[in-house]
Amino acid sequence: MYGNYLPRNPFAEAVGHGVLKLMGWRIEGRMPDLDKFVVIGAHHTSNWDFVIFLAVKFVLRLNARWFGKHTLFRWPFAGLMQRWGGVPIQRHLRLNMVEQAVQSFRESRQFMLVISPEGTRKRVERWKMGFYHIARGAEVPIVPAALDYANRRVVIGQPFFPSGDEQADLRQLLAFYRPYVPKKPDYAFHGD
Repeated sequence: MYGNYLPRNPFAEAVGHGVLKLMGWRIEGRMPDLDKFVVIGAHHTSNWDFVIFLAVKFVLRLNARWFGKHTLFRWPFAGLMQRWGGVPIQRHLRLNMVEQAVQSFRESRQFMLVISPEGTRKRVERWKMGFYHIARGAEVPIVPAALDYANRRVVIGQPFFPSGDEQADLRQLLAFYRPYVPKKPDYAFHGD
């Protein structure tokens, strides 16, 4: 009924606006008017990234799903995390998350999946390419969303349609993120 947007929830919207205002952040750009897409939120170098993206989710009323480490979904927060769109992932089990995500796209009329390509808040030497394989398998675009700590903004880019040339596509996506400064710049992968 509401697609990738949730019905108005004045409380959640007020919390989202309050968090962004308190932290001095703003949103630039907008989510595309598409039924299905993968959002990559980068660079993920701090726990604050989750707080900021969650505030954006509330402000924009996004019906976004996201994968999180299963330990986030313990009592007393399990129900809340799932209501906020979280899907627990048990990384130690070798389940094929790409296939499961592609199947979710196929079974849904509207589906927005937010993924951190780093897969961790620690220093990384490369991005995990699951987001790319999900987008290709589901035949949906990728929407880049950057955290720019230097200017305290979340920047939402234009939809990017993967060509199948993984290395060229990755270079193009990394070029989008290059101008934006993460909380811990030394932790971010820039493709250099």
